[in-house]
Amino acid sequence: MDRTTTDSAAPVGRRERKKAATRQAIADTALRLFLERGYDQVGVREIAEVADVSVSTLFNYFPQGKEALVFDEDAGHEAALVGAVTDRPPGLTIPEALRAHFTAFVTSPHTRDPRFAALQQLVRQTPALREYAHAMSLRHESALAHALAEQTGRPQDDLLCAAYARFTLETLAFAGSRPDPAAAVDQVCRLLDQGWTTSVAQPGVTR
Repeated sequence: MDRTTTDSAAPVGRRERKKAATRQAIADTALRLFLERGYDQVGVREIAEVADVSVSTLFNYFPQGKEALVFDEDAGHEAALVGAVTDRPPGLTIPEALRAHFTAFVTSPHTRDPRFAALQQLVRQTPALREYAHAMSLRHESALAHALAEQTGRPQDDLLCAAYARFTLETLAFAGSRPDPAAAVDQVCRLLDQGWTTSVAQPGVTR
């Protein structure tokens, strides 16, 4: 075994873990302060001080600004959403893959954490966060629409893929307001599946 390669690779892993831990600590600190005192009552400088980092370090991790501290998992959620379509197992249709993805999300420990409901309320009550959430949703919608078009061989600006992406993403908001989110996801996805199968998928093709 090449000891030089092993020794040089290990610190990279430790650095990445340390960076991830620092990023998470900043986001956790911001969320705690926002939920305790309100979004507009907490400044970036205070968050940095409580998290024991400099303001410049905070912006290195969250260059999009204060709003991004609330949506710190934005990129991960988008990647998982697209991956549910592009990396689905053979034989699994796109609607089935998205239904499984949404069901896993609404039943995850993260979503069941009481802080998740408090965070959703904070977003609804804060204009700046509502605006950021809307822009984020549009980005996710566009990314999903492009993945759908790519997987089905349709044009990148295909109207059906764009419409399906929008209505499918609305499933989470709808399900979150229901007593049984998983059942709501299942029912809404079954309804949308019929439109997808009729309008987009071809007979005998897994789409």
